[in-house]
Amino acid sequence: MKKVYANATEALDGILRDGMLIAAGGFGLCGIPELLLQAIKESGVKDLTFASNNAGVDDFGIGILLQTRQVKKMISSYVGENAEFMRQYLSGELELEFTPQGTLAERMRAGGAGIPGFYTKTGVGTVIAEGKEHKGFNGETYILEEGIFADLAIVKAWKADDTGNLVFRKTARNFNVPAATCGKICVAEAEEIVPRGSLDPDCIHLPGIYVHRVIQGQHEKRIEQRTTRKKEEA
Repeated sequence: MKKVYANATEALDGILRDGMLIAAGGFGLCGIPELLLQAIKESGVKDLTFASNNAGVDDFGIGILLQTRQVKKMISSYVGENAEFMRQYLSGELELEFTPQGTLAERMRAGGAGIPGFYTKTGVGTVIAEGKEHKGFNGETYILEEGIFADLAIVKAWKADDTGNLVFRKTARNFNVPAATCGKICVAEAEEIVPRGSLDPDCIHLPGIYVHRVIQGQHEKRIEQRTTRKKEEA
């Protein structure tokens, strides 16, 4: 089975459609599938729902799809860096399912494991719990959260091989792995595709069984919040 494709457009060919639920990996601007997001933008598909830790920034990441009004709903835990997201949400143009960060990761992991739902204490007594089933365990109240079962998962890896085995670097591991597993189809982009057998099996973070298509590309290294200090005087 061929898994390596020439570019993002080819890798997404025959998959995209209006109204999809897409799980996107990455943490802030670290490890986001920027090439695949650009290809989704250029495809023109619309009415998309994204499950992602973040909504990118105004001109990068999922932010480019917000600019073109291709996203109808976000399932996210952090959206504070995107002014266009805020504008659309406050004006009623964009639906938001605000989800605590750990709960979002577990909802993705649960979907990947075939688990339809789980109970958690996170969000009890807040707006997060409104409309959700409550249940008591050992004298404590929990709320029911549903697993995320995405039509498509898009992730970005550091290294891949031609069978789809993936290695992520540092912070990029946070959401890429659970996002990848919860998609019916998973398309990955990597900084480098290495020969089969060259990845140490103990260092593989996501087995190729979860990955259907892979591309290699050049990636932009953005810093979401640059914090510096003045050079100390001699």
